[in-house]
Amino acid sequence: MTDLHFLTIAQASALIKAKRLSPVELTKAFLARVRLLDSMLNSHLLVLEEEALADAAKAESEIAGGGWKGPLHGIPIGLKDIYNTAGIRTTGHSALFKDHIPTEDAFTVRLLRQAGAVITSKLATWEFAIGGSSFDLPWPPARNPWDVSLDPSGSSSGSGAAVAAGLCMGAMGSDTGGSIRGPAAWCGIAGHKPTYGLLSRRGILPLSFSLDHAGPMCWTSEDCALMMQALAGHDPMDPGSASVPPTDYAAAIGQGLSGLRVGVVRHFFEKDLVTDPETIAALETSVVALRDMGAVVRDVTLSPFGTYADCGSLISRSESYAIHQHWLRTTPELYSAFGRHRLMAGAFVMAADYVNAQRERARLITELAETMKTVDVVIFPTARCPARPIGEDSMASGFQPFFNRAFNVTGSPALSICNGFSQKGMPLSLQIGGRPFEDALVLQVGDALERTLGTRSRRPSLI
Repeated sequence: MTDLHFLTIAQASALIKAKRLSPVELTKAFLARVRLLDSMLNSHLLVLEEEALADAAKAESEIAGGGWKGPLHGIPIGLKDIYNTAGIRTTGHSALFKDHIPTEDAFTVRLLRQAGAVITSKLATWEFAIGGSSFDLPWPPARNPWDVSLDPSGSSSGSGAAVAAGLCMGAMGSDTGGSIRGPAAWCGIAGHKPTYGLLSRRGILPLSFSLDHAGPMCWTSEDCALMMQALAGHDPMDPGSASVPPTDYAAAIGQGLSGLRVGVVRHFFEKDLVTDPETIAALETSVVALRDMGAVVRDVTLSPFGTYADCGSLISRSESYAIHQHWLRTTPELYSAFGRHRLMAGAFVMAADYVNAQRERARLITELAETMKTVDVVIFPTARCPARPIGEDSMASGFQPFFNRAFNVTGSPALSICNGFSQKGMPLSLQIGGRPFEDALVLQVGDALERTLGTRSRRPSLI
């Protein structure tokens, strides 16, 4: 059998269901790997060994008695440490919240537990999902498992690093301006930002009320679909939660793409932002693969990427400051320098600018909706380049590595997959976006490309 820690959720779930793999054995294998490797990666802020083994034993007993709950039953899952966990600290990777112990699980954590998942850990994050890879916090920043001198990106840094390194089978991330898809790109995994409102944000430390998304991060698109099966659901106590009919996100996994209409937003990476040649070459290889699978591919034009980025940044900074202003005024020393500076930027946004950004957002949503009448999905790179040195501050350098913010502004579903590797062996990435609530199609396309491109057999080597 393949090393247990490199099984996919789909593979492990099939073995568990057939009673050929013990959830306790599986959980022990992951906990042992965390002990062995995480001192190199710093992806874990808290390992829940006792709780995880108890949950694994419970899952094993339930399955032995014929009570298999579904694909996540007995599967080790990590949580970005902005997800509230009852009686277990949730820090946001910040000194400000180092002693914060919630009384309730986040809504999505509750759904994972109901599905039988084994919660193994609280994972590193950029401070409050914005602060960058900072070295002036109570815990060090997570590192990239492909090269520990490089950044895993963020803000779901620990989630990306842990999944890529085989320290958990799947993880929860959050995405306000690309914080699921950035780490997915630089760590070489699949990261899905669902349609806005599809997953509840209740019980997740907020950053931006109108831009925050919760979502899964896994080795494959198929595994993301299996996690979505458990996570998607209306939460009447989250004002942004959408009430939509249930979807079978895994039903189309493994199916072909004949007749699929694909739009390439070529000006994003050829004109709007200078992009690494290897990244563009990997995209062209993906286009060939799509055509070989029967898809119809053509170029489409949207507003310049900078318009999306500026609109999203104005909204995000304003709403983030509204959340953090009290603590910034009373205990600014408890933030990292990166976090403090990024959050304080919102204090200088005028109300008129915020309102106009929301008006521009409505125009961009309409523009994309019109384009999506002519294509089924759109594609472009997730990242402009492979991973860069850890701790590099994009706000100070002026270098924006990602094409992510467009889909936060529109609220559309977006998936990042690994679509190749650079000559130095670092992951390259492709982003797939779709119409609102057509997440299943986006995941189907990601799965088909992963299988065709053959990128899922290559893992980082840490030992």
